[in-house]
Amino acid sequence: MTTVSVRAVGTATPAAVVALGVFSAVRGAGVLVLAVSAWWAGKSPVKVLGASWDSVWYLHIAAHGYGRTQMWSATGSVQSDYAFFPLYPYLVGLAGGTPAAALLIAWAAAALAAVGVYRVGERLLGQRAGLLLVALWAVLPHSVVLTLGYTEALLAACAAWSLYALLTGRWLWAAGLAVLAGLTRPTGIAVAAAVCVMALREVVVRRSRAPEVWAAGLLAPAGWAAYVVAVGVRVGDPLGGYFEVQRRWGSRFDFGGGALRSAEKVVTGGSVPLATTVTVAVLAAAGLLAVLLALDRMPLAVLVYTGVLMVITYGGAGFFDSKPRFLVPAFPLLLPVAAVMARARHGTAVVLTAGLAGLSYGYGVYLLLVAKVPL
Repeated sequence: MTTVSVRAVGTATPAAVVALGVFSAVRGAGVLVLAVSAWWAGKSPVKVLGASWDSVWYLHIAAHGYGRTQMWSATGSVQSDYAFFPLYPYLVGLAGGTPAAALLIAWAAAALAAVGVYRVGERLLGQRAGLLLVALWAVLPHSVVLTLGYTEALLAACAAWSLYALLTGRWLWAAGLAVLAGLTRPTGIAVAAAVCVMALREVVVRRSRAPEVWAAGLLAPAGWAAYVVAVGVRVGDPLGGYFEVQRRWGSRFDFGGGALRSAEKVVTGGSVPLATTVTVAVLAAAGLLAVLLALDRMPLAVLVYTGVLMVITYGGAGFFDSKPRFLVPAFPLLLPVAAVMARARHGTAVVLTAGLAGLSYGYGVYLLLVAKVPL
């Protein structure tokens, strides 16, 4: 287990490199645990990591393009690959279209995200807290998705660097990364929202006439909007077609009604899988952290990004057990915890991080090799 040492920052090694090393060591150990467990269970580690659940859809898009539909008569679900945004499968296709290629893209994105997460944490709370933020992000219960053939790592990379660009006044970089985020996942609109709100504040409150501010505000949602409209045109309803595709998957916005019903089963002692119980606990913890984040008066861009991501996650119906995965890119939620840990003794931070890492590794194995719920 690699420790987070403030003394390491004082050496010749750049702090961002230390942050990347911390993330790589923590998640690399998680990959090793999962790979050994998969081998022990008689399964291919590469397939478990790079071709499980949604990864299968991404690989099919990478190899054959869009157009696959899968129907489930038992539930009435009609699953179309148009529900998946194009940037990640496009990159996987460029890298070869194999499970190994999917992992290569996901791991590269996770590395970029880790450095971006550190930069945001460093700017807001200092170097030690920035390193701890990366470590905490790497040991989340569902952080296993950062090393799977999934899109969360790519979204987190775009989001972290877009937020950093906003915090440092680089408007066009922020907008460009928001466009990429909008082409990565439906929740990528949260990045665009942060850019647009900040641009609007510059124009309305600060009376800015800078062309880059106006351009950023107009450009940021373009990636998300372009794909949503393109799918709509393809299915015959330019504005509502994409959302109909999602509805047929069982996903719709119900203002959290479905989530509350699932939480009620856990609270009242209903028979639910362990993954559902953990999901309720994670959502409750995330809600508390969101309150602390707001009370800490974090920058508006950070609050908007995190808030929009949480509204979409909490308010969406369908695939309840996947909600913690959707929140993995919401790394700013960990800022209050990183701030507290930065003031703690070095040994305390190490022991806590190591303990959380062990739990994360075990839960990752459970999700991919034991649980019967989609990740």
